[in-house]
Amino acid sequence: MVGLFSKSNLDGWKEKVFFGKTAYQITSLENESVMEAQSQNSASGLFKKVRIDLKKYPYLNWRWRIENRTGIGNEKIKSGDDYAARVYVVIDGGIFVWRTRALNYVWAYGAEVETWENAFAGKNAMMMALRTRQDDTSTWYVEKRNVYLDLKKVFGKEFQFIDAVAIMTDTDNSRGKMTAYYGDLYFSKK
Repeated sequence: MVGLFSKSNLDGWKEKVFFGKTAYQITSLENESVMEAQSQNSASGLFKKVRIDLKKYPYLNWRWRIENRTGIGNEKIKSGDDYAARVYVVIDGGIFVWRTRALNYVWAYGAEVETWENAFAGKNAMMMALRTRQDDTSTWYVEKRNVYLDLKKVFGKEFQFIDAVAIMTDTDNSRGKMTAYYGDLYFSKK
């Protein structure tokens, strides 16, 4: 289990601040403990260093919901790089920082279900929209992604291991306010 939010367990999770602090806390929603993220003109995430063998456990599972949308139309440019919710995996390049890769599964507003380069990090951080403005707010969505195959598709090569998992809700570019919820995150064989 990577993120055991249902048991109020934050062991190993650390905050990374980019611009202001998104407020993360375990809260009760519909009689379950989940991670709540409230962003107001901020961009920070929670990450956990965890080495996962994707040949043994290729599937990342989670559920998420948002309460409102960004209203930004183009996430592919720097001024639009805000997301109501994102879950991402990181391959650490070590001292060779330029070898670090990240795949962000995002809840987008302007984009369709598609993949593109991050506006700030370029081809080393790929964005993959799983949810868009067509999806309902205040509704839980369950996701199951084959990270091994997704990484191969977006980066054109195989990665056996990932080194970290992160969640993030950010509104630093839109200067807006958003609330998202994240359920447990875990890897599985199937």
